[in-house]
Amino acid sequence: MPNNYTKQCALPQNLISLLKKRGLSIINEPKAESYLWSIGYFRFSAYLRPLYKEPKVNHVFKDDATFEKALNMYRFDRKLRLLLFNEIEKIEVAIRSALVNIVNSNTNDAFWITNINYFHNKQALNNSLNIINTEIRRTKEDFIIHFQKTYSNAYPPSWMVAEIVPLGSLSTIYKNLHNYSLKKSLSTFWFTNQCF
Repeated sequence: MPNNYTKQCALPQNLISLLKKRGLSIINEPKAESYLWSIGYFRFSAYLRPLYKEPKVNHVFKDDATFEKALNMYRFDRKLRLLLFNEIEKIEVAIRSALVNIVNSNTNDAFWITNINYFHNKQALNNSLNIINTEIRRTKEDFIIHFQKTYSNAYPPSWMVAEIVPLGSLSTIYKNLHNYSLKKSLSTFWFTNQCF
């Protein structure tokens, strides 16, 4: 049977002492402490692991291990993550836009995203509608609030819905479309267009 977790949260100044005791070189302790306050030790500890001697379970640092080396790995990882998120955001926007534009141009129905006539699985559509309803209730987006105050339609048009639902839900909506040629057009657009 597993044991109860008993470790307590340690403050950065105590962690600095522990890291030094384990062999980590820390030149500027106040600055290192400040980093631990802002980054958090749990997150930062992932960048310390490559600096451990084998076996790593002993938590003893290699002779050349420094706080600065771990911090540089953290900074590199952070910059890489920001670059990736920037590119992922472009892809996500392009996917949302293509789905809405291509289906709208083929159906001439601004509300296709909530219309059973375009989907082959009613239960999957109901699940999507539940997610759409949840997102409509939760959102603070001005365009949704304006739509609800101004119009009597049960749902906003597809281009508004596509902006508030999670990308995974749009993927489910795409898979549930019954028109194969429409799905093929979308796939072709996504994989041949230079929008990414």
